Amino acid sequence: MAVSAISTPVSWRPAGADNNYTLFTHRSLTSTPRLCRRPSSIICSSSLKSPNSTEEKRELLKQYGLDPDEFLSEPTPSKTRRNKDRQKTGRGKQVGPPPEQSKPRETHKLLQVLGGTARRKKLLSPKSMDVRPMMEVVKGAAFGILQAAGGCPTSLRPGRWLDLYSGTGSVGIEAISRGCSQVHFVEMDPWVVSDVLRPNLEWTGFLDNSVIHTVRVETYLDRIKDFAGKDGPFDYISVTPPYMEVDYEILMKQISESSVIGDDSFIVVEYPFRTDMLETCGCLIKIADRRFGRTHLAIYGPTWAQKKRRS
Repeated sequence: MAVSAISTPVSWRPAGADNNYTLFTHRSLTSTPRLCRRPSSIICSSSLKSPNSTEEKRELLKQYGLDPDEFLSEPTPSKTRRNKDRQKTGRGKQVGPPPEQSKPRETHKLLQVLGGTARRKKLLSPKSMDVRPMMEVVKGAAFGILQAAGGCPTSLRPGRWLDLYSGTGSVGIEAISRGCSQVHFVEMDPWVVSDVLRPNLEWTGFLDNSVIHTVRVETYLDRIKDFAGKDGPFDYISVTPPYMEVDYEILMKQISESSVIGDDSFIVVEYPFRTDMLETCGCLIKIADRRFGRTHLAIYGPTWAQKKRRS
């Protein structure tokens, strides 16, 4: 539809959604006599396509020199992107919450040595649940079985102890207190070694009888000659891993094929409920299997130890 152009200022307002026509009004400033001067109207047909999308509306408003943000409530895409960039980079007024700092790990003294030269001495342990020491009732039962199987109910046979997944070191410290000459502690967590295990050894006076290996148990077993030297198999081995992080079948197979065990060795294994343990481990047989709630305790040893326990 053609509209004649008039070189005069135009004042207008956008039509509402209910109008079928858009109305523009102006006053002609031509040389028309004052008596005949009256407002004239220009009517644009509604057959012209009205802007449907927000972008088309913005373009139409910009063509007439108007600010789209004054008429439309939605912010411009450029401003939206700018606000998101400010949130990401931390610039501007909108800044996200600061990242939470990890809390320092803490310790407490809830464990104690049950028997031997360091009896009743308190031991450090982490307050968190990432390190789970052997329960004292389980530890007491394990050492009672080992002492009876060795033929001396009051103390252990002198020998070397390997404490796998040592954590706080309570099992190895108990072994030294009851008569073992040396204990090798294997613990992969550097903080546990520096803030829990080593202070416990210093407090009990057993640091000179100890060797600490800050490595994974699997690595230690694969490279036993590099860590333990040529001293031969251990007399005692304790296995107290985190229940949900190990496969007991694979772990016990690796131990049975390693040079850490000998014909006269004893192995103490703490394992969870509903875990099947084999009757043998290498050349050793199961001489005891106890249950303490959801915790089970299996002890492997030589054949002569089983006969001595029965007698």
